[in-house]
Amino acid sequence: MTRPADPTPTPGPHLRVVGADDDAPWPDDPGPDTDPWSTAAPAPPKASLAAPQGPARPRAVWNAADLMATDFPEPRWAVPGFFAEGVSLLAGPPKVGKSWLSLGLGLDVAAGRPAFGSVPVEAGPVLYLALEDTPRRLKTRMGKLLNGRPAPRDLTIATEFPALPQGGADALDNWLTRNPDARLVVIDVFAKVRGTSPPGVAAYDADYAAIGYAKQVADRHSVATILVHHVRKMGSDDFLAEVSGTNGLAGAADATLVLKRSRGKADGVLHITGRDVDEAEHALDFQPETGHWILLEGPAGDHTIGDTRSAVLSHVRHHPGARPKDIADATGLDLDLTRRTCSRMAKDGQLHRDATGAYTEPDRPDS
Repeated sequence: MTRPADPTPTPGPHLRVVGADDDAPWPDDPGPDTDPWSTAAPAPPKASLAAPQGPARPRAVWNAADLMATDFPEPRWAVPGFFAEGVSLLAGPPKVGKSWLSLGLGLDVAAGRPAFGSVPVEAGPVLYLALEDTPRRLKTRMGKLLNGRPAPRDLTIATEFPALPQGGADALDNWLTRNPDARLVVIDVFAKVRGTSPPGVAAYDADYAAIGYAKQVADRHSVATILVHHVRKMGSDDFLAEVSGTNGLAGAADATLVLKRSRGKADGVLHITGRDVDEAEHALDFQPETGHWILLEGPAGDHTIGDTRSAVLSHVRHHPGARPKDIADATGLDLDLTRRTCSRMAKDGQLHRDATGAYTEPDRPDS
């Protein structure tokens, strides 16, 4: 497989798999006395006509007429509206719940259950690289997420994996070749597999190349791949600027999603932008008793403001042109509080006030 320029990769070790299917060897089944992480490289296997070869390398050069005459399939989605084929960078601060979210998605996609509690998905094999967890911790976390349901056999979990430049990309390509119907790959966390940068390479170039290893495999197999990552300690109004590292990470990824803590009714807001996904914000509710992140209906802003503003906004949305007295009468709020709230919301851009003192919801820009 052709990969981004980097130091010459060494043959990667076998993947150590944590799972229930002990009879399904992958990628190779070492003997009981074999150390799968030995640095000694095994002899390369001989080519076999019966061995799976994976998808052909995509065509890279076209003339304009041929390109316009070609019908391409729609992007394959692991979670429609959220995670499409290609590389998605999922970033967030420590302990915000990124691992709960990504493991929950893996379980849902492998079992064909709605993601985020309400988004239909197509079932298929999932590879989850839990590189900061132990099997014991994973079992505890999955037990809570499954809540008595059987564990899906189509979810393969590994707690160790080689760096992508040093054999990891080949191991990932091999697994996807053996699982051509795979719907999702999750790498938690990306820092564990990105490898070291060659001396003298600019930070932006190193970040871009690091994503490139995962992207080339994801593109070849048309599979959604989530790279779990961290954000900077210093916040920013631009959620893309919060992603730890240089802009090379977000620039190389097909989509960037940032999970941020929230005030109001929502526990978090998932900010999304990407090539195949519309820019959006989604309010999420974390359910500690089950470990699930649940998608809340309606605009994210409805769930990230206080109860008073939420009541005012809801009334104005259904009754455009309402005045403070109308809102107070309908909601039971104090009239003076309603006037002050409407005025502050207009200053904050959450409401629009016309010359007559009537309020409407501001127009939302198209995605």
